[in-house]
Amino acid sequence: MKKIIALLLAVMMVLAMAACAAKTTDTPAPAETDAKTDAVQETATEAAADGKTELNIGVLVWKYSDTYGSSVRVAMDKYAKEIGAEKGLTINLEMQDGNDDQATQNNQADVMFAAGKDHIIINLCDTSAGQYLVDLAKQYNVPISFYNKEPVDSTIVTGSNSIFVGTKPEEAGIMQGEILADLYAANPERVDKNGDGKVVVQVATYNVDFDAENENTDAYYQMAGVTRLSAELSSGGKTYIFLLEDPEGFEKNTGVLQYLDGTVDDDPETADPDWREMVYRWTDCPVLTGLDLGSYEGLTLMDDVTGTNQSVLEHLYVGRRGVWDEEQAENYAHCAALWDALTAGAVSTAAE
Repeated sequence: MKKIIALLLAVMMVLAMAACAAKTTDTPAPAETDAKTDAVQETATEAAADGKTELNIGVLVWKYSDTYGSSVRVAMDKYAKEIGAEKGLTINLEMQDGNDDQATQNNQADVMFAAGKDHIIINLCDTSAGQYLVDLAKQYNVPISFYNKEPVDSTIVTGSNSIFVGTKPEEAGIMQGEILADLYAANPERVDKNGDGKVVVQVATYNVDFDAENENTDAYYQMAGVTRLSAELSSGGKTYIFLLEDPEGFEKNTGVLQYLDGTVDDDPETADPDWREMVYRWTDCPVLTGLDLGSYEGLTLMDDVTGTNQSVLEHLYVGRRGVWDEEQAENYAHCAALWDALTAGAVSTAAE
């Protein structure tokens, strides 16, 4: 939640600066103002110089159904109205849903730029597609702000007509750790169910190879892994969060995962789900990558091997169990809260 608040404050600061500059253009900007805010201030100054009493701002959202993105969108609309009322300026936000399709978002951008928006705020569908939007900004002389997802090529965000508003992944991990510590301090019973002063998360390992053509699979371990996993996935199983090496094979053979937006297929036996919409990469999750997991040291026949435990986990995917039985949903409520904490701020790149 702190990450969401921090990002909202940063995005709304862009709007606030635009509103302040449009209302009081004779007030010089503070000497320490970052150069990256110049584009926004210039937009507002020009609006005031033209005698405008309103700002028309376009917002391109990568996907409305994303819970995190939706919370930012709702808050952005709320604070735009509040800031506009405070400054005597009307701020019009036109929001468009890219539905996680960059071609759609590019078409929406074409229309917004042609419509003469004063400023355009962008949450990219595809982080590698930022150049096209920066080129449009230059062509139409309209400043833009990327938020949440930074373009892969960060050098295209020059500060002259484009900025990026976001947080560092490691900062998000620290924030989430602080949130969990604060939660425990304020209400230990909420996370410490038996009151022993310890919060324990059970971890179970299942060795299952879903590649039928792999001749190197140990038949004994395969049978044991399948047996244990099948028993766990039956009604009443305890496992909720899965760290997966082969999410495609896992979902194809079990049909147990839910979508990232929290929905499940009505009939998992007849559905044809896309596993890429059900998982995050470990590296997609700022909280997980921000954890200090230490390092490992192992001895091989050739030499000592050392490395970070983060490097061991970075190739894995993270998914969660789908719940079709409403009676079971309550049993997994606390697990869902843990999932939300671990994946806060995550943006899936599984489809890339």
